[in-house]
Amino acid sequence: MSKVNIPHLDLNDYVHGSTAQRKQFSDEIGKAFNETGFVTITNHGLSKQLIDKLYVEVKALFALPEDTKLKYEIPELAGQRGYTGKNKETAKGFKVPDLKEFWQIGQTVPATSPLKADYPDNIFMDELPDFNLTTQEIYKKLENAGKHLLQAIAVYLELPENYFNDKVEEGNSILRTLHYFPITDPDALPDDAVRAGAHEDINLITLLIGASADGLELLTRENEWFPVKAHGEDLVVNVGDMLQRLTNNKLKSTTHRVVNPPREQMKHSRYSVPFFLHPKPDMSLACLPSCIDSTHPKHYTDITAGEYLDERLREIGLKK
Repeated sequence: MSKVNIPHLDLNDYVHGSTAQRKQFSDEIGKAFNETGFVTITNHGLSKQLIDKLYVEVKALFALPEDTKLKYEIPELAGQRGYTGKNKETAKGFKVPDLKEFWQIGQTVPATSPLKADYPDNIFMDELPDFNLTTQEIYKKLENAGKHLLQAIAVYLELPENYFNDKVEEGNSILRTLHYFPITDPDALPDDAVRAGAHEDINLITLLIGASADGLELLTRENEWFPVKAHGEDLVVNVGDMLQRLTNNKLKSTTHRVVNPPREQMKHSRYSVPFFLHPKPDMSLACLPSCIDSTHPKHYTDITAGEYLDERLREIGLKK
């Protein structure tokens, strides 16, 4: 298998580092996002204690009775808030839904914000008040880490460092808590049923807080599947389609999937918590002029982030 560039980077080098450290961080994340679309990040602002607490709460949520969880599933929200049950989301191009259920937490803005009408209110668990508090804290910390990462990416793209700041402030970001439920009868599964079918993320960048088991794989440029593993409390960060569109394919939104475990481990659950960093809905995703030249002609039509999200939610079956 060919070598895959997934560097392990220290966010402190960018946030608190010297000029040389900041430049090296920006160069390394840019190079990796150009080649494979993935990095792992340490010193991101989440303590081990907070991550451990998060996973306790996530496991408690999905252990609730089915009828309790279904109280929090509101179809008209298209899975963007609260609970989304099993067999609801299907990767683009697949016919069989992913083997998962999830809960989503979105942006909170003041009542006076012009974006208030665009963002549904979050749904809070009556049964698990600590779940509500912990996920809100995680949301803010990952949003902050994501803003620093986008500053480093802007520098790599030779844009002003603060290029993304006003576009992601009060952005339409989503924290998703995921449960890949046990597979009790593997022989009854359709042939192409997997925990998460091969897909690309919709947003600018995704920050993933580890997972309780292996299974995440990316598709290399040589068309080989390569396992992505985080160490300890590291975040796995990858490029989404919005950033790929904006940069006219300079930064790579890499296809990835979550495969089913070996047969003897199928009876065990897998949990993970990704944060999908989105801009405000009105951000233009028109390709940056600096990423267009005779060798790299403009590859995408102009569209806003809100229009693109709506299009993709329909493609994956969450919005009708």
